[in-house]
Amino acid sequence: MKIDRSRSTARIEADVELLGTAPYTDSATAICRYAYTPTYARTLAFFEERLGELGFTVELDPVGNLLARNRPPGEPVFGIGSHCDSNRNGGKYDGTLGVVTALEICRLNAELGLDLPLQVISFLEEEGSGFGQVLLGSRIMAGTIGAEELAAVTALDDGRSWFDHAREAGRDPDHWRDCGRALADLSGWIEVHIEQGRVLQDTGKRIGIVSAIAGYAHGDITFAGRADHAGATPMDFRADALAAAAEVVLAVERLAAAAGSGTVGTVGELEVDPGLINVVPGRARASLDVRGVDDSLVRRVVDGAVEVARDAGARRGVEVTCAERTSISATPMDATILAALRRAAEETGEPFTDLPSGAAHDTMSVAVHRPTAMVFVPCLDGISHSPAERSDPADAALAAELTLSAIAELVALR
Repeated sequence: MKIDRSRSTARIEADVELLGTAPYTDSATAICRYAYTPTYARTLAFFEERLGELGFTVELDPVGNLLARNRPPGEPVFGIGSHCDSNRNGGKYDGTLGVVTALEICRLNAELGLDLPLQVISFLEEEGSGFGQVLLGSRIMAGTIGAEELAAVTALDDGRSWFDHAREAGRDPDHWRDCGRALADLSGWIEVHIEQGRVLQDTGKRIGIVSAIAGYAHGDITFAGRADHAGATPMDFRADALAAAAEVVLAVERLAAAAGSGTVGTVGELEVDPGLINVVPGRARASLDVRGVDDSLVRRVVDGAVEVARDAGARRGVEVTCAERTSISATPMDATILAALRRAAEETGEPFTDLPSGAAHDTMSVAVHRPTAMVFVPCLDGISHSPAERSDPADAALAAELTLSAIAELVALR
């Protein structure tokens, strides 16, 4: 299937640029739009108007996920979309490009007379910038968040409950369990997204077919030593908490590299107390972020880091405490959809590759119930969650073409 890529490129670029300006962002220098704000509501209204012009029935579900479909409820549809909320200092492309590309797929579906059954979803609060809960809308839809956890969700800006904010925005959050109905008719799902890494750029590929979304383990290792005078305490008399933590920082790097299969490990937070130049650190905390598409390898890195920490603590006279924040299993993508995407990518004649996603996406939630896949397009230097974020609309047009082709094949096979 061939499209007029130049025309699609122009339309995608125009939509992204428009949504990168007031009144669709609350910042003059970045993209700032969070759930239930007027800015966010205007952004949803933009998609509602454009999709409505194409004959789609558009609505917001009880919590505010945008749903648009060109078939009556009960008929099978193929799902496309992403999210259009931003992080606290965001760029124009993360999430929004996926919804804009879904809109373009719907335009092409009409222009080419394909009449494919489609449902567009723009998920609420993927970034967690409004309420500190990532993938909130899609987790509610998938039923992977419970009533007790949801009741504890509060706004980062004013501390008021998620329920109160949703009601003030005209939603009906007491019926949040009904959101799952949007998944009932889906025969499959494809999300287009910027890569948020440099693999595609550095390997000269225009398209990435996502094989799996990495699972992750987040935790903290705390070291309690003794805060002594830096000048008066001999080296062999010390219980240096930071020195023990430093061993773990290097061990995480070594263990993740040895694990292979795309496994990555990061110590992104390091707290030192008392944090004075002339005092031996008496306490230190190192965060732990380990991700990968093989859960056993992720666990191996975590367990190895804990073992190194306990050994360092025992040798240095430092007490070690380990605590896990959260752990999520890897999400493999559907083999049938992946095969259709690869065939479509080959037909374009453009360079592409398979790769895992190291970042979490709403597709993880959809995959709990339905076959899913993702398509990545390059982003400049891998920069994301930043006003410096850049992606070529021509690559998104290419993604629209091959996604449309894959959906046409999959619908014909059903």
